[in-house]
Amino acid sequence: MSSLLTRQTATIAGIGAVALLAAACGSSSTSTSGSTGGSGAAGGDAKVAFLMPDTGSTRYELHDRPGFEKRLKELCSGCTPLYNNADGSADKQQQQFNSALAQGAKVIVLDPVDSTAAASLVNAARAKGVKVVAYDRPIPGIKVDFYVSFNNEEIGKQIAASLVEKVKASSLPAGSGILIVNGSPTDAAAGLIKKGIHSAVDSSGVPVLAEYDTIDWKPENAQKFVSGQISRFGNKIVGVVAANDGTGGGAIAAFKAAGVNPNPPVSGNDATVAGLQLVIAGDQLNTISKPSEIVGGAAAEVVVKLLNGQAPETTAELFGSPSKLYTPTLVTSSTLKTEIIDKKIDTAADLCTSEYAAACQKLGIS
Repeated sequence: MSSLLTRQTATIAGIGAVALLAAACGSSSTSTSGSTGGSGAAGGDAKVAFLMPDTGSTRYELHDRPGFEKRLKELCSGCTPLYNNADGSADKQQQQFNSALAQGAKVIVLDPVDSTAAASLVNAARAKGVKVVAYDRPIPGIKVDFYVSFNNEEIGKQIAASLVEKVKASSLPAGSGILIVNGSPTDAAAGLIKKGIHSAVDSSGVPVLAEYDTIDWKPENAQKFVSGQISRFGNKIVGVVAANDGTGGGAIAAFKAAGVNPNPPVSGNDATVAGLQLVIAGDQLNTISKPSEIVGGAAAEVVVKLLNGQAPETTAELFGSPSKLYTPTLVTSSTLKTEIIDKKIDTAADLCTSEYAAACQKLGIS
């Protein structure tokens, strides 16, 4: 497993081409809106849409969007980003996509609410000669111009393997097992995470008591499912593989509401502040560090390449589409300081609020 430094190196590898790309954009002075008249070269005054799926996670507003827009401005100062978030609604995302086409977007970066339904959006863009970059969540039903993401299958494998190792460190009582709480059934990335989870669990010898695909990734849906399983299985639940920090937080909330203290190990993913604080507190076993600024910036690099008629660098092919996949990093309480604090992904001040100050001190975080 590569470290964050390795991932950053992969991203930074494209920086050597920044001057060339920026020159290719050929823009003149930048206006307050970020748009310029440009020189007329490809990308000089292009509109680029960045369409995110939901607000269930804070990552899109706090990390993906800033990472994308910052890198886009560096590479093409005349390019104008068109940002929208669908709030978990496929219908709303379709409207936003159509609006981007109507506004003359030359490239649309799409993180789809519904990966299957998004194929029709790609066809609509293709009919107008507009490029589509699938972002984070793939679009399996159709070939897109490019796909950028962290390796979702590897994410599932890492969080599940870590939890299985923890569970198997103690003898399993008869009839005990784990729960699996997957992501949204309409999200192809969630399907890849699910595949990775099963690659680690199915051959582990640890029984699965129940499994659930979390509608819309909503923590409250995960909490409701886990609450029902606590009523059904009680202390036979020895762990929960949850596909992200939101669903993991929902699972932990269910245990706390049921008076289970301490709760069994629960996994996570995304390294959100809330998820990292649960790791610090000992309520959550792990999470995944995958700084969204990295893939956001990588998406901007792909966009500028496409605008200039160049082929972006690929590391894989997924669902028939050229792709660039980044390696995620597992984070536990023993590695949190090294992977998160020392690498300046989050600060101690962000994480070690009064409620978590004592736990931070125990982990050497200050």
